[in-house]
Amino acid sequence: MAKKFYLYFHAELITNRNTTALKKIQLLLLCLSLIFGVHAQKKAVTESGDEVILYNDGTWKYTSNNHDTSESVIKTNPDKFIKNNSSTFLLKSNAFNVGIWLDPKKWKFEKTKDGSETEFELSLKNEELYGLILSEKAAIPLESLKEVALINGKKAAPDLEIVKEEYRYVNGIKILLLQMNGTVSGVKFTYYGYYFSNDNGTLQFLTYTTQSFFAKYKKDAEALLNGLTEIK
Repeated sequence: MAKKFYLYFHAELITNRNTTALKKIQLLLLCLSLIFGVHAQKKAVTESGDEVILYNDGTWKYTSNNHDTSESVIKTNPDKFIKNNSSTFLLKSNAFNVGIWLDPKKWKFEKTKDGSETEFELSLKNEELYGLILSEKAAIPLESLKEVALINGKKAAPDLEIVKEEYRYVNGIKILLLQMNGTVSGVKFTYYGYYFSNDNGTLQFLTYTTQSFFAKYKKDAEALLNGLTEIK
């Protein structure tokens, strides 16, 4: 059976904060799937117009040999990132051996019930920063996740672009950080997240808010993301 790998964003904007009944505008953003067939391989195009081949195990390569796809293309941040002391609650994935340390006084979370790869939805209490935890039991190399995320994202937000990318070591594990900006239904969003994979599965741990609020919430987003840990 083909495996589905979802890149899913669900954004909630709150308006009329001073009214008794708050109006919630919910946008289903980038609800996309990439299906890795048992025997199939697919071709796709990157944001720079280069053609790539996507294989059934989640790996990819350029159709031309004139590109350097080595890890050196994405730089590694020399800093070490660790969880905050205030992050005392461990939210465990049900898919494989990863978890998220978070501050329960600042963050609320809800387990999704739709049966998709989205395990949890999170929100910063009384604020407009949100998060998603998505897991997939298929192991997809970090080197492939950047192109997978961007190729699929552009189907829903044609102007989607990566504005920051780097490898980091977070609580001793290697992750890929991607910051992407895009417009959906006229609203400009910033997606700031960690991507991690081991032999047991793949995790997308994303935070998002409007572009105008990103600077305000960046520290809170970082504090949440740095709670990512591999459970031995």
